[in-house]
Amino acid sequence: MEKVKIEDERYPRILKEIDNPPGELYYKGTPLAPHQPAPGFASREAGDSFIGLVSEKCLAVVGTRRASDYGKEIAFRFSKALSQAGLTVVSGMARGIDTMAHRGALEGGRRTIAVLGTGLEEKVIYPQENLKLARQIVERGGCLISEYPPFYPGGKHNFLRRNRLISGLSLGVLVVEAKLKSGALNTASWAKKQGKKVFVIPGSIYSSSSRGCHLLIKQGATLVEKPADILKELKIAPLDFTSVSPRDSSSRESPASQAEQLILKALRNGSLAVDKIIEKTELSASQTASCLSLLEIQSKVKNLGGSVYALA
Repeated sequence: MEKVKIEDERYPRILKEIDNPPGELYYKGTPLAPHQPAPGFASREAGDSFIGLVSEKCLAVVGTRRASDYGKEIAFRFSKALSQAGLTVVSGMARGIDTMAHRGALEGGRRTIAVLGTGLEEKVIYPQENLKLARQIVERGGCLISEYPPFYPGGKHNFLRRNRLISGLSLGVLVVEAKLKSGALNTASWAKKQGKKVFVIPGSIYSSSSRGCHLLIKQGATLVEKPADILKELKIAPLDFTSVSPRDSSSRESPASQAEQLILKALRNGSLAVDKIIEKTELSASQTASCLSLLEIQSKVKNLGGSVYALA
């Protein structure tokens, strides 16, 4: 575990720009030297931030702790796709949406950043059920961050206060599911104050976990239905996937690439609904959904509406 003070050159510049930045930050993970790219990224401009946040493009993904299966799936799928597109996912490692956001980012093969409302010693990390996830984040090139001393316990005020850092580190905030009174809406409020973009996933009008999301949309937040909507709004081009991890030209395609090719082949004769794509490719529903999101980001397929896809 390391500590960096605000006057230190390694302190992330983006946080110096927010109101009331922490005087010092504690972090656990693998700091990057100024000339090093972030783990999993093809190339980055030089930066002097302690974890490369000057040159990384980060997006916060937040939502309710009591997430529905729909919300968990969306958080995982969007985070994985956005991670594969080159964004670093930032969240708070809470139960529910936060947990699925970190897991999706890790599944996407890139680093993720967790901003905690407790100290970073394992005895006080909350929730304790996410200790394994915390270790995975660090082991896979990510980072745990806190403004609180190592053994500082959790508390409601701590978590609300840390939300300004989640949004502060990011270009924008994606809210997946949120009640009218929730930490996710608090994070969105900080994002607005900081001049950051707020993106929202719509939900059922009958669900209390959608009311906060729908309120944000009424207040001017951007409704998104696919990861590509976020990339377009942020004016971010997806990474060149062929340059992320160079391989010998004789090496075989990865399973993900093979799955994508199966989907593209299935769509050659015309548009298909998702269930027909699954039937023709014999891929699992989750693998099909993940590949379709990635292919959509790469502008290889397009969603015609009603879960019907066609070649772009």
